[in-house]
Parts: sequence; structure tokens; C-alpha cells
Amino acid sequence: MRPTLTDPILTHLMQAPPVLLAPMAGITDLPFRSLVAQFGAGLVVSEMIACREMVQAKPSAREKAELGFGAAATAVQIAGCEAYWMAEAARMAEAGGARIIDINMGCPAKKVTRAAGSGAAGSALMRDPDHARTLIEAVVRAVSVPVTLKMRLGWDDATHNAALLAQMAEEAGVAMVTIHGRTRCQFYKGSADWAAIAAVKAVVRIPVIANGDITGPDSARRALASSKADGVMIGRGAQGRPWALAEVAHAVYGAPAPPVPQGGALADMIGTHYEAMLSFYGADLGLRVARKHLGWYLERSGAGLRRSILTAGDPAIVLRLIPDAVDSCERMAA
Repeated sequence: MRPTLTDPILTHLMQAPPVLLAPMAGITDLPFRSLVAQFGAGLVVSEMIACREMVQAKPSAREKAELGFGAAATAVQIAGCEAYWMAEAARMAEAGGARIIDINMGCPAKKVTRAAGSGAAGSALMRDPDHARTLIEAVVRAVSVPVTLKMRLGWDDATHNAALLAQMAEEAGVAMVTIHGRTRCQFYKGSADWAAIAAVKAVVRIPVIANGDITGPDSARRALASSKADGVMIGRGAQGRPWALAEVAHAVYGAPAPPVPQGGALADMIGTHYEAMLSFYGADLGLRVARKHLGWYLERSGAGLRRSILTAGDPAIVLRLIPDAVDSCERMAA
């Protein structure tokens, strides 16, 4: 039976199955989010945006926040360590069309967490719940759209405090929390502990979303059973498979089955995504950004053909070779 999400988050998710796209640095840009949304997703979330950089109008941060007006199920994820900058960035994101503001307290990257004391951001904020609360309260007060929170189980195995922080977030007005089933010190090693997320679900009334190692219907079902969560968030499982969320929504929640492209349709989709990246970033940067996506799409193609595509400096060459690479992938998979 499909879980019921509370208002106002239900309105903003437009009653879609709770299968969400995780924010991923350098990956969940506007072209990729748009593609995933076309197949079907309960919510797509932007790359993590540094609040101060966004407010000070650094182009890289503004690109990450670009949403596309008229998109319904969109969220912007912000990160920072100072209430003023986080509140200002949240206001700007809302003004730019964000339907939801997501606060990052889960990023494990050293460049985000290594600063001492109140200068640390991402998952380091889980080490200072009182400071984390002030940031959450500032963002909630700054905007009229729902605010959500993404975090981990804790900093390390000795400090699993996600349940405590979730309670504080609920009291501050956060509408939903997402828990990655690892600690910060685990980074992405080992396996996600979905069962540990159940401790968070047990102490809050707001929706709880399970994240970590969820790649398809089977893992989604296991994660939901272990975590008792209200939905799932998929990250790396969508790389090269923008239809992955829609497949989970179909298998677990009975949503319409997505038309998974094959053959010429797949080549056309990859080509369209490639051109969208070139248009969004410009030719020079677009060529570099696109390589990771092309690599995931064409992972099973012949090594020589794949290398030619990933090293080509002329978009026309890439577009010409994509159909051959797709054909190579499908022959190897047969």
C-alpha cells in the first residue's frame, strides 16, 4: 500500500510515488534532472549549492540552481554553515522557481566538512546539533515553500544521532527528512544500513525517505521493509539509467511502466541529452561534463568505440558514433 505523505509536501510532489532523485555533485544538473523527470520521478533535487557563492552571484553556483520555470517537482539543495547566507540563498532559490528547499547535512566530502567549529558544513553539522538547528530555523523562516533535510546516520558509528536531529528539524518546521544509511566516516564504503533508518522513522511524524544502495525495484523493496520509510531516494542507480526511478515507481507503487528506450530510441535519447548539455554549459565545458554521462550510457560498448566517443572534441563526431556504440552495447548484452 502506498504511504501517505503529509501536506504541504504531498501537494508539491503532486501525489507522485515517493521515488526521489538524489542530489549528486556534477551530475544532477538541469539537463539530467529534466530527463529523469520526463520518465517519471516524485522529486528531482539539484546539485548541492554553496549558499554564499550563490548569493554572491558566482556563475557555477547559479548554474547548479537553474531549475527551468514551470517544472513542478523540483528542489534546490543548499549547503552552508552560516544562517544569514543560508537564508538568503533559500530566498533566491524560491524566487527562481524552487518548489522545495533541501538542506544538506549529509555531504561527506572533506572540502565541505574539514573546517573547524561553526565553519564546517555538510555532514559535519551532525556533530553540532544546536548549530544545525539554528541553520534549519533560519531557512524555514526565510521561505514559504516546504523545507526538507538530507543527512546521514551520524558522523561515525559512535554517534548515530540522526533521530535526534530529525526531531529537532521537525520541531523547527522541516517537512521531510532523507537519511543516507551510512555515517560520514563510512563515505560510500560498505553497505547502507537501512534498518538503522527505522530509528528515525519511529520518532517523527513527518515523512522519512531512505537513501543509499537503492538501485532498482528489489533493493527499493528491501530498503522500505528494513527502514519503515515512506519512500526512497535513488542516486548512483540512475547514472546511465534515467528511467530507473520510474521503474521503481512502477514496480513498487503501481505507477505506469516507463518506456525504456532501446536501439534507435536509446541512441536518440542519448544524443538529445548530449546536445542539451552542450546548450546548457556551452560547447567547451559541455564536452567535458558530457563525458561522464556518455561513459555510463555506453559502458558496455566496445572499448575502442567508447574511447573514440569520450575523447572526441567535435560534437558532430560524437553524435555520429552514438548509434554504433548503442548497437555495440546491445550486442554485448545479448
